[in-house]
Amino acid sequence: MTHDHDLELRPTAAQISAALNPPPGRNGGDLVVETLAGLGATTVFGLPGQHALGMFDALRRSDLRYVGLRVENNAGFAADAYGRITGEAAPLLLSTGPGALTSLAALHEAASASAPVLAISSQIPTAGLGGGRHGYLHELPDQAASFRGVVKSVHTVRSPSQIPSALAEAWKSALTAPHGPVWVEIPQDVLLAETLLPTVTAVDATPEELPPRPELTAVAADLLSRARRPAIIAGGGVVRADASKKLRQLAELLDAPVVTTFGGKGAFPWEHPLSLQSWLEDRHTTDFLEDADVLLVVGSGLGELSSNYHTFAPRGRVIQVEADLGKLESNHPALGIHADARLALQALLETVERRADASVRGRVRELLSKVSARIADQELTLEQEVLASVRRALPANSPSFWDMTILAYWAWSAFDAKGPNHMHSAQGAGGLGYGFPAALGAAVADPTRPVLAVSGDGGALYSIAELATARQLALDVTWLIVDDGGYGILREYMNGAFGEATATELARPDYVALAESFGVPGVRTTPGSLEADLTTALRTPGPSVVVLPALLRMFAPTHLP
Repeated sequence: MTHDHDLELRPTAAQISAALNPPPGRNGGDLVVETLAGLGATTVFGLPGQHALGMFDALRRSDLRYVGLRVENNAGFAADAYGRITGEAAPLLLSTGPGALTSLAALHEAASASAPVLAISSQIPTAGLGGGRHGYLHELPDQAASFRGVVKSVHTVRSPSQIPSALAEAWKSALTAPHGPVWVEIPQDVLLAETLLPTVTAVDATPEELPPRPELTAVAADLLSRARRPAIIAGGGVVRADASKKLRQLAELLDAPVVTTFGGKGAFPWEHPLSLQSWLEDRHTTDFLEDADVLLVVGSGLGELSSNYHTFAPRGRVIQVEADLGKLESNHPALGIHADARLALQALLETVERRADASVRGRVRELLSKVSARIADQELTLEQEVLASVRRALPANSPSFWDMTILAYWAWSAFDAKGPNHMHSAQGAGGLGYGFPAALGAAVADPTRPVLAVSGDGGALYSIAELATARQLALDVTWLIVDDGGYGILREYMNGAFGEATATELARPDYVALAESFGVPGVRTTPGSLEADLTTALRTPGPSVVVLPALLRMFAPTHLP
């Protein structure tokens, strides 16, 4: 008996001929780029280096688009953003030792935010592997050990025939929930070794699904259906799973108010009558969530920022849906459901009973009024006007990428993202320099809409070299730099804690002149002209820089009961 799948596996005459007569002059680097193309990749990011030249030479024999940045960490941020926008695993090509290690902070952010990145690094020749000291340039005793605590999985290749399977396994790992960065390293001699292997074509690396256990969703549905004051916290897992519509359907079915975490911005409509928005650094919001008798947490580990700095103490039952097993019940006891957010929400939609609560919309309005009054009492008009100007200037469907700066801290709580997967920041790991290179990666992923990057002057200096990348590739990114003369957040923290700030003041360049020296238009703006200048920059194709000299303040924290 011949089964259908046997017929599918039987090669055609043309395939047999191509396999028996592979193109001459191929090497391990060709196997890398052929496998990436077979997996569905179209674009790679990175920076060449001595041991990795076999991969980079092979790129010219492929149809892959290469996007080269000036610093490996920035290339990692760009790959991170490309993965967030497209949902694909963005290949990141790196060299050995210093080149590889320079990407660590970016991979840390990708891991914290569950962004799929396929990092492929060269290694010293295979003769030097094993932990000895052989004197090779860039040598580390155990390069993979530096990444094992950061990425989802590590894969070391030792022969050309291992390349396709290792890359397919890593690709599958990166795109299986929870998404994340993975690490593949290939020795220099393996990349340069000639190969007679057939050309790599389609590669099967379908990510595994992570469905919820039905007995758990049955219990969760029963709890939610019978709840008197249910509430929902929606995290970044909802965005990564493309589950925002299902979240809205469930919230409306249950009449349950929804707050989005900073990583989950846009997962629920900002102006919806059930929206608690994102005011997590607010005691009124914390109190509201603590008062819920059943709290559904979807796609969040309830970490430091999502729990109002670990002051959140829920009094009711907690149901936590989380794809990252390590985050399940890591901060609060819960009915833990290890599952992809989309699949879990679908299961709940099929099993919960509709409930109605005539008072819930009034309670939501009352909470938001308390938050608004608290901010109004702090005389922070400048900060609110600046953020509102940014929102008015930015098209509703355009993505924005925010560095760790005071205006970003405001945006976490107060910015309407206008949709899922539109607002991204470095709050996962909290490193500086994310905003601009990440925005470049987003512009590569989708050149049909302008992209906004927001940095402080301190964070801007981390990625200033990428103005050359933006100019060379004509990427449609507007970079807003809020120049307050130093590390503004750290200045506030130190003044608050010690009465005086140390090591926070910075000499910095004339950012407008510096941008223009790269061939990128620059403009110095004011709070009053910010909206008009940003609007013009965003409407003008290609890169641009808008500099706002301003000393912004944070709203007073209210995380203490």
